[in-house]
Amino acid sequence: MSTASTKSNSKQKVNRPKSPAAGGRRADQAPATLSETVMDERTWFIAVTAILLLAAILRLYNLDLVPLHHDEGVNGNFLVRLVHDGYYHYDPANYHGPTLYYFAAVIAWILRPFVGPNASLTTTGTRLVPALFGLATIGLIFTLRRNLGTIATLSAAFLLAISPGAVYLSRYFIHETQFVFFTLGLVVALLKYFEELNPAYLILAAISAALLFATKETAMISVGVLLIALVVTQVYRLLWRSIEGTTNQKKGRTDDYRTFFEKAGGSSRLTVWLVTAFAVFLAVYVLFYSSFFTNYPQGVYDSLKTFQIWTKTGQEAHKHPAATYIWWLIQQESPLLVFGALGAIVAVLTPRRSFALFSALWAFGIIAAYSLIAYKTPWLSLSFIVPLALTSGVAIDWFYEELGGWEASKRLRGYALAGILLVAIGPLPGMARIFDEAAFRATSDTFEGLSSIPVHWKTFIPGYQTIDLNFINYDNDNRYYVYVYAHTRRETLKLLEEIDKVAERTHEGKDTGITIVSADYWPLPWYLRDYKRVGYHGHMTPSNEPIIIARQDQAEEVQTTFGDRYQQIQSGFNTAGSFPLRPGVDLLLYTRRELVP
Repeated sequence: MSTASTKSNSKQKVNRPKSPAAGGRRADQAPATLSETVMDERTWFIAVTAILLLAAILRLYNLDLVPLHHDEGVNGNFLVRLVHDGYYHYDPANYHGPTLYYFAAVIAWILRPFVGPNASLTTTGTRLVPALFGLATIGLIFTLRRNLGTIATLSAAFLLAISPGAVYLSRYFIHETQFVFFTLGLVVALLKYFEELNPAYLILAAISAALLFATKETAMISVGVLLIALVVTQVYRLLWRSIEGTTNQKKGRTDDYRTFFEKAGGSSRLTVWLVTAFAVFLAVYVLFYSSFFTNYPQGVYDSLKTFQIWTKTGQEAHKHPAATYIWWLIQQESPLLVFGALGAIVAVLTPRRSFALFSALWAFGIIAAYSLIAYKTPWLSLSFIVPLALTSGVAIDWFYEELGGWEASKRLRGYALAGILLVAIGPLPGMARIFDEAAFRATSDTFEGLSSIPVHWKTFIPGYQTIDLNFINYDNDNRYYVYVYAHTRRETLKLLEEIDKVAERTHEGKDTGITIVSADYWPLPWYLRDYKRVGYHGHMTPSNEPIIIARQDQAEEVQTTFGDRYQQIQSGFNTAGSFPLRPGVDLLLYTRRELVP
């Protein structure tokens, strides 16, 4: 061996992470890869901080910019009653689990002594919960450095941080962001337990599983996919080792299985901890569904009924073809889908890391499972985005390793990695839109400062689609914005401003009476929560209140019922003077004539 070679090898050993906690490898893991030898802890810390900072800005900036969706308004109604009256009972026929409301209520209860009972409930405060869970999900990915590798982990976290859908849904007061956090939390906790055999991780896994089931009934699907992915991963690894491995590798693997109980402290100790974990699962599950024992045992019984009810949901609404999720991913998550598919191929053909193979099976297994169900909504895609990000990281790490195999310089590898990530956040997200340039131009030109750039070039601007969806076209129901699904239009906020102006003219403030005869009015109850005299009738009814809100198709009924006593307040958005609430629903605002300025 030459002196130069000796020095080179010595240098590599010095640069490798020394401990598992720092990203090093265990004796039973795959050999250290190039990506594990090129980043010191200071650089790792800077990269992690930068990704979290970027993710925080995208998720926390101006959280009340987007008007609440219909579902957010319903969830907010539950929250208002819980915070003000301390009342919440789970209803299996209509709504998801209780964790979202209790976590949001904690923030409101903390703020109440400082800002008062009414000001403690705000749009920003409620959306802070999913935003923080979205950030925490990215934080969990960083704990997988040992299992994925440095480059794969950073790439996965970065792709999730800038994912248009992950950002959009982290700014939504619905259950999805919590759901995927608890799913990933369950995976990470069990992974750490099998690595370190620390019972604390088993308890954390039990808590994560309980909170997962207490968040949404679809937990059954996710857990089923995770179990199948785990079994297939182990079987595939055994088959691969039997073909490619040496006798010593086979024997070592067999010894691992045989000595597992011994490493866990013996079968008796393991049984005790498993029983304890199950007891913790039941305790947390019952605690939330019983509304902290204020609805026990009815709440627990109702939580079991939800599975029977949910199986019929897909037969009623939101029915879409089997390939819908794939098409939605192509339109707004194409980097994750493309790199995720490449990462899955890498994990299958070179199953050096068990967790990479598991992530690939998890990602495409959950897509397949949800695709088989007729009921489809865009927010369910978040369950795909997280494992796809992990698998995408595997693909980017593979490219990086291959560049290293060409004996490229460290600087060249860095440029190449930057180029790969630029491709991920640049042209790919917009490629689907180019197939329909006219429709794309009609929506993308609202991006201020970029209207003069040719439509094709806009798709090459890094992060364009994430900014466009979350801060520009957040309520645009054009078919290219798949996450904007029957969303409340921004014109609704103008309606609320006009209501406040009328209330000010009555000199009654929040005591001003409002009669809503429209059958469609969500999320107005959230925005009108401080008004004390609001009637949600859903049909035409006599009234003498200062404000009447009706649907546009009720205009003649309003004229017949109220005559000339009321005058319509023109919105200025259209010839009918209506305020768009969401696609297909336009509202009319009337006030008593003496209150017209």
